[in-house]
Amino acid sequence: QNVRNIIREYMQVWKFGGTSVGKPERMKSIRQLITEDGQPKIVVLSALSGSTNTLLSISESLNAGNTSEAKAKATELRAHYDQFLIELYSTPAGLGKGQAIVEKEFNFIDSLIATAPYTGKQEKEMVALGELLSTQIFEAFLQEEGVSSALLPALDFMVIDEDNEPVLSVIEQKLATVLAPVKGKQIYVTQGFICRNPAGEVDNLKRGGSDYTASLIGGAIQAEEVQIWTDIDGMHNNDPRIVKNTFPIRELSFAEAAELAYFGAKILHPSTITPAKLKGVPVRLKNTMEPSAFGTLISEKSTDVEIKAIAAKDNITAIYIHSTRMLNAYGFLKRVFEVFEKYKTPVDMITTSEVSVSVTIDQTTHLDAIMSELREFAELEDPDMNQVIICIVGNFWADKEGIAIKVLDAIKNIPIRMISYGASEHNISLLVDASHKNDALNALNEGLFLK
Repeated sequence: QNVRNIIREYMQVWKFGGTSVGKPERMKSIRQLITEDGQPKIVVLSALSGSTNTLLSISESLNAGNTSEAKAKATELRAHYDQFLIELYSTPAGLGKGQAIVEKEFNFIDSLIATAPYTGKQEKEMVALGELLSTQIFEAFLQEEGVSSALLPALDFMVIDEDNEPVLSVIEQKLATVLAPVKGKQIYVTQGFICRNPAGEVDNLKRGGSDYTASLIGGAIQAEEVQIWTDIDGMHNNDPRIVKNTFPIRELSFAEAAELAYFGAKILHPSTITPAKLKGVPVRLKNTMEPSAFGTLISEKSTDVEIKAIAAKDNITAIYIHSTRMLNAYGFLKRVFEVFEKYKTPVDMITTSEVSVSVTIDQTTHLDAIMSELREFAELEDPDMNQVIICIVGNFWADKEGIAIKVLDAIKNIPIRMISYGASEHNISLLVDASHKNDALNALNEGLFLK
């Protein structure tokens, strides 16, 4: 309520990824895009394309003890920014402001390179500089263009807890404090991805977290809409990098979009939907190359389309567990899941029979320890590595007939390791070996959308 009192009108939150701000001409296009309707917005930016990878590469050199290599990489990155500024700003004053920003942040990079030992804390500070640079450079450009704007430092309001989860109630309070002195502006610019942890140190929402930032802000201010701008026209019904003749989906429910994002739809970060859904804020996926295209609208509503889309999640490991106890024994599943809980390893799929349970995981950091503890009370087969979960999303209500037959008929020539159907009204999941992924996606596209 504090945030609503401050901003008064219903704002939108627009997020732009690295490719959208990766060149000066694109940054100029975004300035035009965000101001043409005259409505107030909070604009969330990622780092310029390539910057985060370079900053991580500098960290890798420092972790390997190669300071001279790290300095060379930083010098090359600095040259890229120096040229970027020359092409972006049109006045000496604007250019001077941009150069001061770059000078300050690269001095900090130099100080991190000189820090010994180089720790995880310094690495997170290094990686955060991509977003700190892009947002300051863009906001200075808006000022040069005469746009009524202000910078909202994400490190002043975006916080996570001990489990690396954002704390929405605290974010709301802190955002209200940050907004109050600069209320009444047309455009507010802030950083995606970066945050502070409970120790007050610089941290991040993991790769792709700028989408999450936009949704958290949208929820915090109860935005009219959150728009995620990328370089494709919305979420497609299948992976366009693998499958021909895909098409954008006009509307999805929060539940459908969450399933697709979690199971591999690359356009959307898996966590993005949660805060927007919690506050009932629609999320729209838009294309910076075709701003007039409808894109994909994600909201509480769902359409009657039976099968909406397909996504694939890679790097899955399947574990096959057999009870050593008699039939009908209770407590077996409880013990199995206590092991995964102990090692904070989420389970994606599960299938069961009277004496066996099969599960899939996508985090194998603790696989050996998990297998060792499971062997204390169960028999295990060798895990299947390099598997893929293919997720078919749509409206699969219990009284619908023939859906499973359509799916299985489309994929009849592909070996299937596991099937999960019935736990959700929106998801049928199939586990296949990675070698069959492309064939499976194409077969499903042919059988479910093109016939």
